[in-house]
Amino acid sequence: MSSKKNKSPWKVFAAIVLAFIVGNLTGTKAEIFGISYYSIFDLLGTLFIHALTLIVVPLVLSSIISGISRIGGDASFKKIGLKTLAFYIITSLSAVLIGLLCVHIFQPGHSEALKQSLESQNLPSIGAQLEAHEAMGISQLLLSIIPSNILDALARGNMLGLIFFGLLFGYALSKVPSSTSQTLQQFFQGLFQTMIQITHIIMKCLPLGVFCLVAKVAATTGYKSLASLGVFFITVLIGLLLFSLVVLPLFLKYIGKLNPITHFKAMAPALITAFSTSSSSATLPITIECVEKRAGVSNRICSLVVPLGNSLNMAGSALYECVGALFIAQVYGIELTFSAQVIFVLLALVTSMGVAGIPAASLVAIVVILKAFGLPPEGIALFMAVDRILDMCRTTVNVLSDTCCAVLVAKSEGEPHILTKKDFSDL
Repeated sequence: MSSKKNKSPWKVFAAIVLAFIVGNLTGTKAEIFGISYYSIFDLLGTLFIHALTLIVVPLVLSSIISGISRIGGDASFKKIGLKTLAFYIITSLSAVLIGLLCVHIFQPGHSEALKQSLESQNLPSIGAQLEAHEAMGISQLLLSIIPSNILDALARGNMLGLIFFGLLFGYALSKVPSSTSQTLQQFFQGLFQTMIQITHIIMKCLPLGVFCLVAKVAATTGYKSLASLGVFFITVLIGLLLFSLVVLPLFLKYIGKLNPITHFKAMAPALITAFSTSSSSATLPITIECVEKRAGVSNRICSLVVPLGNSLNMAGSALYECVGALFIAQVYGIELTFSAQVIFVLLALVTSMGVAGIPAASLVAIVVILKAFGLPPEGIALFMAVDRILDMCRTTVNVLSDTCCAVLVAKSEGEPHILTKKDFSDL
């Protein structure tokens, strides 16, 4: 792993610490050359959010089409692909439901410090607008799932419609003969890879973006904002721990008849790499090596399941997206109805499948959910101070879920030497 990647988390941590110090020192009144520091933080932070929003449509659409089209692209992998997709849906749905349960138990968004932050930014009117949106918007959200004009949906950023179209298009593309569909598949794969590169470019500005967003919050609420995020941080962490230490081991033990502890030992290099880089894409070569060499899964299964999971199976991210979006709704005082929460769950599930395995990509997915419900994307600034460490945690969970799927699919296909290796001293 390059030293550049190893230094990346520390740059973000340093930016967060510095942002709190600077934000508390400047407040909302301090100026330089007649321009308030707060307005500078606001402008640059908004530009960073715009950059994230810029890549949402092409990134999600190309990722979903590329991933779904691969499942039926090779007849020999059709059965394995269906098993893989079923596992990804079940685990991601389980993760989202755990996140929803944790939000209702811990209520992380009911913090006076965070509400004061919104009031100091003169945003009460947004809450009223969101309540109106909530009252009339559920049926509109359902109708927007199937847009009448895909070009109009692209122009307006209708993510529900685009995700549905991507799933439908990808599935249909997998049924077209390869001689005809090859060009289209290469186009969307090329678009997907290009969007990943653009996202990497944007992520180079992550320390600056985090600094401005956190400094803006710190300038209005001071250190109280960090204390108020403690409940949010614990809520996400408990959800991730429940999923990775309870749900996934139960799948391994009772469905695959495998030893969860042995699996954790076998996957240790991949999990450590995922935690340190916050990138399942960067971890992919090590993940494949662990699944093949240490867990004993054949290349035939591993070459399909693990790369596909890299773009489709983001259970940890799905949990985080659900908690993050509902946290912002709570902070803005929006009480979602049961039907709205069901849509929240489904949207978190589907958008998690369109999140590329790159650092901080869940922020993009949260923006998608917020925009679908009319919530302001700027709300992500409320938890940017703790996002980086949670990014490391959820990426580790994503990779763990991928590896669990690989060994379970291999076991279901009758492969005999799954997790039979006893010595993992090569860590």
